[in-house]
Amino acid sequence: MEAYRTMKAIRVALVIAGLATITGSLTAQDQRNEQFYYPGSFNWQFLSKYPEGGRLFNAFDYGHAVLYEKLYTRPRDLVGELETRQYNYLTTDLLVRPPRFAVAEETIEPAYAKLAWRAKLMFDWAHVLHRQIYDVYADDRMTRAAQDARIEQLTDYYLSNHRLAFAAAPKSMSLMDDQYYSQVFRREYPKFNGLIWAYHWLQVGLYEPLILGTTMGEKKAGVQTTIARFWTMLKDAPARFPKVMPMTPVIAPLFTAAHPRAAIIFDNLHMTHDIISDILASDTVPAGRKRAVIYAALDEMQDTTRNVMSQDEWQNMGEMMGGIGIMGGPATGLLPEVPTFGAEAPAMGGMAGMEHGAPGHDMSGMAMPAMMGDSAMQAHQQMMMEMHRRMMADPVMHQRMMADTAMMRMMEAMMVDMPPSGMHRTMPEVSLPADSASAGHRHHAPMTPVKIHPRSSPPKRTNLPVTDSMPGMDHNRATETGRP
Repeated sequence: MEAYRTMKAIRVALVIAGLATITGSLTAQDQRNEQFYYPGSFNWQFLSKYPEGGRLFNAFDYGHAVLYEKLYTRPRDLVGELETRQYNYLTTDLLVRPPRFAVAEETIEPAYAKLAWRAKLMFDWAHVLHRQIYDVYADDRMTRAAQDARIEQLTDYYLSNHRLAFAAAPKSMSLMDDQYYSQVFRREYPKFNGLIWAYHWLQVGLYEPLILGTTMGEKKAGVQTTIARFWTMLKDAPARFPKVMPMTPVIAPLFTAAHPRAAIIFDNLHMTHDIISDILASDTVPAGRKRAVIYAALDEMQDTTRNVMSQDEWQNMGEMMGGIGIMGGPATGLLPEVPTFGAEAPAMGGMAGMEHGAPGHDMSGMAMPAMMGDSAMQAHQQMMMEMHRRMMADPVMHQRMMADTAMMRMMEAMMVDMPPSGMHRTMPEVSLPADSASAGHRHHAPMTPVKIHPRSSPPKRTNLPVTDSMPGMDHNRATETGRP
């Protein structure tokens, strides 16, 4: 009997010890429990109405995932793998025919997901906020005030998940650039790094045309223009890529002004993408330490009490880093490049004080200063023609100008007064609304071609450039092609 009691006591002790071991192991493991989209009829509106943008984000998810997997598993010839094979696949195949549905990233990055599951979930949760904000802006049933209120509600919902939310306080850039492992990835893999920064440029840049557009047509044209600018970055890589990480206040100033908390979250998210790329790429972080260093960085990016900037400092950081030109350029409006005319080019201040946007302002009677010489006059005219060409090449601005009959009359008067030399090479053919007298119907009037040209020889027909946001793709079958 005594032996039986002893054996029973031993069994009970072993069971308790086993349970303690199992409990300890479970505590040490990352938990999978995830939080889903905030419910609402606005969800998935962006993918439905703007598949050329929504599906690109699915491809971006794959690009981030394959990058981390390759950096962590270190295949032979890692530079060739990322800078040539994976880069070419992304830019000539997957981005051209992006997936119809979101990618299960853990199937692309199984080794990395095991290493840093918390990081993977934090990125997913921030991407949900990104996409739900696009959905709100794409929902034309909501007023702008209702959209802004819902976006703030979504930001509250995002921040309520304390386990996965990035801080809504701007973190110091030194966390990305001044650590012992910093900047390794961008130095060793400039093409892939530039592609990631182009991704981030588009992710925040697409908010601007959705805010600026007042109709579905304007928003659609603006989204396509912004995506087309993303595609131009891929030419001659890495020459056209952003040279520093795009910051939301610089690329998306309208969005930042309306929703500074969300803008801060996205900058912290994009900084963390760079930080983890550097940790994985750096030989100064041993393989056995990478998880610990990544998790320490995540702790830092969730901490609102240390290594933070003021909002004013954060807002001004972009200009200190070099401004919009070095971050990939503006998402909407005119591109920053200006024509160069040599030493005799007139100063732009020569037109200071003119209220260019005044309604009904008539340029036909405007005379240039008499002191302006022939060469300066010619340079000024070239500048005006180049400005007009760039404006007309932007689909959003082109549409707005075509709908404004007063603007069209100004353009016609200006072009008639200009000398014929070189005009036919720079001025595109434009169209006036057929019912231009009826301002109340100008946005719905059919467009009738009206050739505008100087008083001498007629210009050659010059079609506006057509920008294909996803070259090589049959847009009429956008919901059928691509990979599941």
